[in-house]
Formats: sequence, structure tokens, C-alpha cells
Amino acid sequence: MKIPKGINAKLLLIFLFFSLKLFSQSSHNFVIILDAGHGGKDPGNSYNGFVEKDIALRTTLKVEKYLQKDRDIQVIYTRKNDVFIELRERPKVANSIDANLFISIHCNSVTNPNPYGTETFVMGLARSNTNFEIAKNENSVILLEKNYKKTYKGFDPNKPETLIGLKILQEEYLNRSISLASKIEKNFTTKLKRKSRGIKQTPLWVLDAAYMPSVLIELGFLSNKEEGLYLNSEAGQDEMAQTIAEAIMSYKKQYFEIESDEPTSERLTKNRRKDTATILKNKLSRETESTQKKSVNKESAGVIFKVQIATSNKSIKLLAVNFKGLTNVSLSAEKGAFYKYNYSSTSDYVVAKRNLEIAKSKGFPSAYLVAFKNGEKISMQEAVK
Repeated sequence: MKIPKGINAKLLLIFLFFSLKLFSQSSHNFVIILDAGHGGKDPGNSYNGFVEKDIALRTTLKVEKYLQKDRDIQVIYTRKNDVFIELRERPKVANSIDANLFISIHCNSVTNPNPYGTETFVMGLARSNTNFEIAKNENSVILLEKNYKKTYKGFDPNKPETLIGLKILQEEYLNRSISLASKIEKNFTTKLKRKSRGIKQTPLWVLDAAYMPSVLIELGFLSNKEEGLYLNSEAGQDEMAQTIAEAIMSYKKQYFEIESDEPTSERLTKNRRKDTATILKNKLSRETESTQKKSVNKESAGVIFKVQIATSNKSIKLLAVNFKGLTNVSLSAEKGAFYKYNYSSTSDYVVAKRNLEIAKSKGFPSAYLVAFKNGEKISMQEAVK
């Protein structure tokens, strides 16, 4: 994307973030951030005439074509052209719109021309010297940025001690990241017969800073001429993109498919062979809602503060796994047939503000306080008085 003369690039980027945020708030789709590694003045790996930034971009742009089979999936790119994006800005896009997944796509290379195969990384401490070298390589883009020492608070991609010092901010999402990574690697081996070098944990800044399940995919080794030819080809990029997309859709189906909102009687008519476990699960869900209603009735005697974390036109099960690990989430339906999800419940305003910070730290940056009196919503001004 070429920026017209006279327009400040940073202002344009800020405008983009706010536009994406507003767009996401008006949509209830499953939002995926696709991050094509490197770009612009940062070419990434270059071997045998193959350039990582170009292969990563072309493959990333193809993923959306295969995701279009699912109309609920919304794709947003960190870059769609050969431009340099600072490393810190890539996860910031995902965090600013509360995306569901962050997927970064790259290509590997080493001085030895023999290694080949795919790898998918999730956040974690380096497990081997090889992983550390990959971490250094992917994090080294930081050195191309102005004021990187101040921006990254002393983080140096060339020093092991600063890598070990990285905090795993998204620890609660690690299991889901591993689940997605396993689906991706399984597709590479079973559908494309590619060699998988496995799922690995290593301290990559771009994953550490994303407050959601996130993976970094190494499509293969450009230093291996045969593999480089495949990754640089149209057919190879199509195949890789398709298998990545299918893994994403499988992940979505496992963790985010919402049950039908049809009346129970209609659902049973359509599927009379529901197993006992499903029926018991539905019964438990109804009992949970009943318990929550009783809890609200007990609270209704005075002013109660809650943290509103999400709004949806669909009913979502009140499970911690659906709300980024938050427990004590309640549901309220208001005018317009929207479901509003609130975290915590307290009559103490100071505690409520503390709960708001917890919700934001868990990945709900747009969360805010709401108040209720005698079971009815009131303004915060009235509540504080």
C-alpha cells in the first residue's frame, strides 16, 4: 500500500486501528488476523533466489479464499502489500479489535541446505539451541525500528537472557494455540504429505504480545532448493493456504460453534437421536441459568456494579473457555434482542474498578462498568451517587 505524500504514516496507521475497532464492534463474526511475515525493508530469509517476505505474503493472501466457505469468518490482514510493519504493531491490530485468532506466516532457512519440513510455533521458552536461533531470526526485525530499546524495554533478540525474561502474557490461551498448531501440522502431513518438524514453543515477541490464541507457521526451508521451489510456486502456495484454512475452520468448529437458538421442542424434533450426554448437558445449562437468575434476585436489593465485556446477537454458553478464561460471567438480554455478557458482580465501586482492569488485562480492552438497581440498569452517575 503506497501512502500519498503529505500523509503521516503513523496517523494513517492509527486511523486504520480505529476503523478496524469500529468495524469489529458492529460485527459478530469470528475474526482472524492473518500476518504475512516481514515486508518492505525487511526481506526475511533469502536463499536460492527465494525471498521470504514475498512467499509469505502470497500464501497469506490465498488463505482467505478458502476461508470464504464459512461466512462467519472475517479476515483482517496486518499487510496486503510489500510494506514494512513494525513488529509491535502486528499484534496491536489483533488486540485493538479483540480478534479470535492471530496467525503469522513465515519461511525458514539455515546455512545447511539439507533440512526441510514445516514447523508451527506457539509462545513459550526456547526448548533448544535451534529454537533459540529461530527466535533470534524472527525477532531481529526489532533492530530495524527506531527507538527499539525504549519501545521493547530492553529486549534484545540477540541475548538469551532477555528472551528468557519474556513474560508469557497469553498463558491462558496456550492450550488453544497448541490445539490450532496441531491441526495445522496434521493437515500438512496427512493432506500434503509434507514432513512435519512438529509443534514448538519459543519466545517470539509477535506471539507474546497477542492477547488471544496465536501461532507462527514456518512453511518450510528456503535454504532447501527443492522445498523452496515448491513454496515459491503457485500450486504450492495454494495447497499450503488451503490446508491452513481448513485447520482454522476445524478449530472454529471445535471451540466457537454456537448451538441453534431454536426452541428446545424444535431441536428435539429435528434430532430425536440425541445422546444422553447432550441432553444432560442442556439440562445443566438451564439449571445454571436458573441459578444465575436467583443470584440476580438476591443482588437486586441495592446498587450492583458489573463489567460489560461483550455484546452478541447469539447466545453463548457461559463457560470460562468462551470468555478468555473469565469466570463469574452472567448474561442479560436487553432491547434489540442483543445478549450482553457481564463479568463479576459487586456492590463495592472500588472492587468494580479493579474487576474492570482484570477484564481488560484478559483481552477485553473495550470493557466498561455498568450498574443495576433493583434489577434495573441505571446510569453510572446515578449509581455512584
